[in-house]
Amino acid sequence: MSEEALPRIGISIGDLNGVGMELIIKTFGDAEMLELCTPIVFGSTKVVSYHRNAIDRRDFNFHIINQAEDALDGKANLVNCWKEEVKMDFGKVDPEVGAYAVKSLEAACDALEAGTIDALVTAPINKESIQSNDFRFSGHTDYLESRFNSKATMMFLAPELRLALATVHVPLARVTELITPELVEQKIMALHQSLKDDFHLPKGRIAVLALNPHAGDKGVIGKEDQEIVLPAIEKAKEKGALAMGPYPADSFFGSSAYQDFDMVLAMYHDQGLVGFKSITFGEGVNYSAGLPIVRTSPDHGTAFDIAGEGKADPGSFRSAVFAAIDLYRSRSGTAEMTANPLKIKGKKK
Repeated sequence: MSEEALPRIGISIGDLNGVGMELIIKTFGDAEMLELCTPIVFGSTKVVSYHRNAIDRRDFNFHIINQAEDALDGKANLVNCWKEEVKMDFGKVDPEVGAYAVKSLEAACDALEAGTIDALVTAPINKESIQSNDFRFSGHTDYLESRFNSKATMMFLAPELRLALATVHVPLARVTELITPELVEQKIMALHQSLKDDFHLPKGRIAVLALNPHAGDKGVIGKEDQEIVLPAIEKAKEKGALAMGPYPADSFFGSSAYQDFDMVLAMYHDQGLVGFKSITFGEGVNYSAGLPIVRTSPDHGTAFDIAGEGKADPGSFRSAVFAAIDLYRSRSGTAEMTANPLKIKGKKK
């Protein structure tokens, strides 16, 4: 029996003025990582040299290639996507630099579509720097939804907690108008499907957090949980999801009740991520569930305040690589198990 091929993990380098390249160098400077996957970074040799010199990692070298299919196992591979000089200035918001973060992302997505990489890990971008006439997305997730014509659910993964968001990067004042029975039900069912396909948990337990403090105290502090969230949970149950709640967020995290569930659905960004990052900071991973491709990222930003100083902790980025490997293999296993079902004997097409 031949050895299983190493997953080919594509990596976009994020904002050139941030810590993305430092995280990549530190992660794949560990030779053991190259035994788990074949990394293929989409960037530029000149960008690498600038970052490598800044953090004093001249001992690290990429294997330079022109296209992803030329990548070698056992090497940290770099697709040289552009040859021109880019003026970099650590910690600075610069649209010209942001344009190269987009180039890296687009090249990685081209490789995903061509099947020359198996999964994508995205280093952090700056949402202001990437805006242009050609790129009008609030971040990676919006772009990937458009590129792959699908709807993603933002999920955060750590060994002790999985958490997803019903609403993401929207003002708090808009959350109540966006939380509808249809949205909550759709998110629960998306998580139910992800637990089956991505984590092999067909009966995964989903905790749904309440929108209001104390789950509304039976309508005293708002009726949304009784009139919107609870009916959505009941409908999802009828469709086979093991969803429970709504639970007040403060006591849910404070009492460690999350340990009794396979997934948590929060109603809005800070409600979920304050709890998640307090519990898992430094090891969490952002996962775009529901896309036809596997995409993960670290659960932090560009860290402009320490860029170029060699201080960035690669823990979350390394975890994002591990998650991409595991999710790709899990999805491959699901596809293999559900493909070519046995035909009934004696029955003809």
